[in-house]
Amino acid sequence: MTVIARLAAVSLDCADPAELAGFYRDLLGLEQFWESPDFVALKGAGIYLTMQRIEDHQPASWPGGSRPKQLHLELAVTDLDGAEEQALALGAVKADIQPSPDGWRVFLDPAGHPFCFTTLVPEL
Repeated sequence: MTVIARLAAVSLDCADPAELAGFYRDLLGLEQFWESPDFVALKGAGIYLTMQRIEDHQPASWPGGSRPKQLHLELAVTDLDGAEEQALALGAVKADIQPSPDGWRVFLDPAGHPFCFTTLVPEL
């Protein structure tokens, strides 16, 4: 099979790219690679994580509702409690519904995107 492309980035729509980039930069220890008023790219995770301004951005209403999530990040951690404490200090909000809090925890980033911390990751 011929490879046509490789994954280069995951982009998150938001109202304030600089603010959201700062959150993920600090949460994941990434480096700012490129910035404009409407777009910020972070590097250091094997792919770029980018934030892009969308006029009248409306966050997802997780886990259901009129604007369901279309993508979320699964972030591997070894200490769920410690990761939760640090994410909340950076501005994350813990979701009201936690389907399996012993294995993963759901949060919302400052722009309202759901993301999870999990210890249930495959071995490399």
